[in-house]
Amino acid sequence: MQRISYNNGVVAYAFDSLASLPLQAYVSARHGGVSPRPWRSLNFSHSRGDDRERVKENFARFCAAVGRDASQPVRTHQIHSTNVCQVDWDDAGSRQTRCDALITNAVGLPLFLVFADCVPLILFDPVRHALAACHAGWRGTVDGIATASLCAMAEAFGTDASDVHAGIGPSIGPESYQVGEDVIQRAVSRLPGGERYFHSRDGERTNPYFDLWQANIDQLTAAGVSPGQIELAGIDTARTTGDFFSHRAEKGQCGLFGLLTWLEPPANGRRSRLRI
Repeated sequence: MQRISYNNGVVAYAFDSLASLPLQAYVSARHGGVSPRPWRSLNFSHSRGDDRERVKENFARFCAAVGRDASQPVRTHQIHSTNVCQVDWDDAGSRQTRCDALITNAVGLPLFLVFADCVPLILFDPVRHALAACHAGWRGTVDGIATASLCAMAEAFGTDASDVHAGIGPSIGPESYQVGEDVIQRAVSRLPGGERYFHSRDGERTNPYFDLWQANIDQLTAAGVSPGQIELAGIDTARTTGDFFSHRAEKGQCGLFGLLTWLEPPANGRRSRLRI
């Protein structure tokens, strides 16, 4: 991913493999906001104790940095599910309830999700000119949010998974995500060959480490996405708390960073759901 610094102090990351495609996707770092510790500084959540006005100012600063109107993004009430919501310009500025993925073919409509170790997923179909933004924590990963999002895109827009380009953003890495027996049992029962996503370090006999990254990659490829069209950021939020919030590394005393993405007009000039 490319690290971008803006004049207002905001820092964002962008996927290298998506740069030449007609969409924009930015993952915010924690810089350039107004929130004090422990939410320092570009925090997008007031549910963790931060002031609503500070959170609102942080969001305005991020949107200004990447060139979006802060009143337009569609948000979600994330619940670690596999629920997918299809949205259009009629939903601009709304907060969708009880879903962890948003899909759209509306050009220019920003989609916004928040994270602090969970996996940000971008899915872009250049043929049908459709987009998904997904939140994949361990529950969403195990239950198949990536597959559910691809299925929703296929049903709504006719997406063929083999056309899809995917980005897996900064999130807790396989060397940091130590989990308990409840996670292991659920993953092994629901993911084909689920045992392979867990490993133990030398000398550690309990609480193995879970590879969320590979689990999501395997779901995407099993659904038909080409491995060559998947970009893994490889940024472990638990080891890069100078740039990203990490619920695990900061013991819950932190804010949330965001993923903001939208479609640009298609390069071939095909008619699309563009708001004038």
